[in-house]
Amino acid sequence: MGNIVLKRKLNEITKMKDYYSTYLIDKTPPGSLFAAKTPSCMITAYKSGKVLFQGNDCEKEAGKWGEASQKESAPVKKTVPAKSSSAKGKLPAGIGLMSAIGSDEVGTGDFFGPITVVAAYVKKEDIPLLKELGVRDSKDLNDEKIIKIAKVIKDVIPFSLLTLKNDKYNKLQQSGTSQGKMKALLHNQAILHLLEKISPAKPEAILIDQFVQESTYYQHLKGQKAIASENVYFSTKAEGIHLAVAAASILARYAFVQYMDKLSAAAGFTIPKGAGSQVDEAAAKLILNKGQDVLPGYVKLHFANTEKAMNLVKKKRG
Repeated sequence: MGNIVLKRKLNEITKMKDYYSTYLIDKTPPGSLFAAKTPSCMITAYKSGKVLFQGNDCEKEAGKWGEASQKESAPVKKTVPAKSSSAKGKLPAGIGLMSAIGSDEVGTGDFFGPITVVAAYVKKEDIPLLKELGVRDSKDLNDEKIIKIAKVIKDVIPFSLLTLKNDKYNKLQQSGTSQGKMKALLHNQAILHLLEKISPAKPEAILIDQFVQESTYYQHLKGQKAIASENVYFSTKAEGIHLAVAAASILARYAFVQYMDKLSAAAGFTIPKGAGSQVDEAAAKLILNKGQDVLPGYVKLHFANTEKAMNLVKKKRG
């Protein structure tokens, strides 16, 4: 039985968990964030950021999430990033050069701040300009660079931005709506808004940065007006496939950073990003300064950070 280990950031591991939502198992090893068992592969993600793939199809399954480094992988062939997940199993040839809509989201793995989703439309004739402006995956750019690029491209390409504030997020989550479903609804709505905005122009393709299996995505949209499935494609690492997704990730990150600045101003101190120990301290400080009742407007309450922050408050008061 083969095995491969990938090293991934928390937001990517969150995407993995949503993607394997139908295969999650209750019994998980110590120190793990989730475990899932597909018919041919066992996937276990750890708090350290390591994700272990075990089974006959481990190389193929890990390949959906990018390459493993020589140090992190078992002695097997390097995995190849997946480039497909359309109904036919692969993306159309030359999709990167098409006029396309791309959508991406940020904020799903952050304790503070909202989920922001952007759908962006990039015409084929604008691709060289975006490359010249330095558009690429926002995870490869610092916030200063993101702000600089976003301020330019927001006036160059049509886009639709949706922000799910934490007070609404928490109500949806407490009513039983999964984060995966929230994201599917947001992506769908952003794309519909953008299609209306660019009409009568029609994109040659719509590429969604994949956070869940395609069938599950459409299952989440039942009862909603949904985008037509024609020419709609899903892929992990989609930022590297079409600049529309890269542009969407930059604009989404820009909006997220702006919103975090507003939260910091309201809190009276700088609020950190992510979900590490620094956000526990920030949440505890917020509770001590403004009271526990303000927490739902700032954070995602179901994160383990909430309990950690409350324990810090007890220690400080005790």
